[in-house]
Amino acid sequence: MSSDLSILSLMMEASPVVKVVMGILIMASIVSWTFVFSKYREIKQAQETSSDFEERFWSGLDLADLYRQMARDDYETEGLENIFMAGFKEFARLRQEPNIGPDAVMEGAQRVMRVSLNRELELLDERLPFLATVGSTSPYVGLFGTVWGIMNSFRSLGSAKQATLAMVAPGISEALVATAMGLFAAIPAVMAYNRFSTEIGRLGARYEAFADEFLSLLHRKAHAK
Repeated sequence: MSSDLSILSLMMEASPVVKVVMGILIMASIVSWTFVFSKYREIKQAQETSSDFEERFWSGLDLADLYRQMARDDYETEGLENIFMAGFKEFARLRQEPNIGPDAVMEGAQRVMRVSLNRELELLDERLPFLATVGSTSPYVGLFGTVWGIMNSFRSLGSAKQATLAMVAPGISEALVATAMGLFAAIPAVMAYNRFSTEIGRLGARYEAFADEFLSLLHRKAHAK
């Protein structure tokens, strides 16, 4: 390939519309990669925090002592910890209320834990719709640039007395670059979205399993004589 058909030169010499398309795709790719690295660290942290907390939770430590340790101002809770804190706080509050039976206490604790669990999953799902959007729309944005570049190439042929490959090659090349950039932005976004969705689904199942087990412990405490 000659130097005048290099990727950089094709991008610089592309028509204004194709340049805009390429710029949009470059920005989408940069933002999506930023989200990918951020979301990877976030999910990794949530997994590690869940493992550490479950180890402490099942170590035999009294639940009230565990709650007091985590309620300190210098302790930042997340994930399973927030679910535990919300459930135990509501459980302890309702048990202090007069004329409230064990079943009502359990219903209140379960409701609060469900709200906390959904909130944690919503936090994990943040920015995933953007990755899905990039993955689904980038190829079409690149295709638009391709179609526009090819239209310009054929338009230039209409005013030429003799059509040659050299006349249409740059326009078609820049058009194909737009397609390639669309795929470059879309493929990592789709792969990251699928991977993160799977990991978040596993975390969600883990959170729900813990909530059920925790509610069983609270149920025994609520009905203890």
